[in-house]
Parts: sequence; structure tokens; C-alpha cells
Amino acid sequence: MIDKNKITAVILSGGRSSRMQGEDKGLILLNDKPLISYVVDVVDSKVDRLLISANRNIENYQLYGEVIVDELTDFQGPLAGIFKAMSVVSTPYLLVLPCDSPLVNEVVIDRLIQSMAGKDMDICVADDGSNIHPTFALIKTSLKDNLLVFLDSGGRKLGLWIEQNNFQKVDCSDQPQVFINLNNPQDFDKI
Repeated sequence: MIDKNKITAVILSGGRSSRMQGEDKGLILLNDKPLISYVVDVVDSKVDRLLISANRNIENYQLYGEVIVDELTDFQGPLAGIFKAMSVVSTPYLLVLPCDSPLVNEVVIDRLIQSMAGKDMDICVADDGSNIHPTFALIKTSLKDNLLVFLDSGGRKLGLWIEQNNFQKVDCSDQPQVFINLNNPQDFDKI
């Protein structure tokens, strides 16, 4: 098992939320709690440091962790937040999680960490049996320069970048509820 002192988590909260009428997804309430708080509650004890990648509402997010802001212009997506996190951490591993999946649980996080332990992999990514879920991943921070090259070449798709590296799918098909993400108001009916 990888010691928690070697892992930093980043919760991705920097999206435009265009399908939520521009409301900041991580701060939308579910049962009177902001979505991000569900993720923080599960991951906080698993890591040495907790970062939140956000581009607005910084003061609100600071209630839940150390906020980082990516320097790339024009909402370049989750990779920009991941790159910024890799640039400020000293741990060898970065655990990536989305802010809009309030059903995340320790089972999936533990599987990602256990899958990386003792294997020569650069990325472990959750898989639901049909698809990978790129925003649920454990990544070696030594990939920072590799990621910068991908971004500089115009790459923006997290899943594509993962698949271009030495990665392993982690079977989480028995945890489908974890991957319910709340992208629009109708999705709240799923929970």
C-alpha cells in the first residue's frame, strides 16, 4: 500500500458549469451540503495534502482545502488543473477526483491506490466495465513534463492523455453509483 504521505489529492472544480446555467457545480447544494464537501469528506483522510482546482469562488472553496488556480486561459479543462497541481506538489502521486460526484467512496479510492502499489504504472484510472472515468485517477507526478508537452500540442482530453501513457484500468464495475456526476439539474433526480 502506498503511504498517504506520498499522495496529494486534487479535486477538479474549475469547469464552466454551462449545463448548470453557470452555477459553480462544486458549491451547488445536495441535502444542504455543497457537492465538493462530499468528496472532501471521503478523501481527506487518504492523502497528505488536499488541493482544489478552481477558477472562481476561491474564498468559498478555501473552506474545503487549499485552492489552486491554473494559469492557462480560457477554461482549458481538467488537464490545466492537473498540471497546476503537479506543479505545486512534492508528493510522487496525485489523486484526481471530480467535484460533482458526491457518491464517491473509499472503495474506489483504495482500489486506485492499491493498484498503483508495487506496479510499474504511471496512471491508474477507474473503469466501470464499459468506460474509463479519467477524473478518477491516481497519477505519478513525474508525468508533469509529459503533460505539458500534450497541452502545448493543443491536447485537451484527459482520457486521451491517459491512454497515451503507461496506464492501468482499475475495475470498479461493482461501484457504478460512484460515477454518477451531476452535470445538469435533472441529474439531481438520480440521487
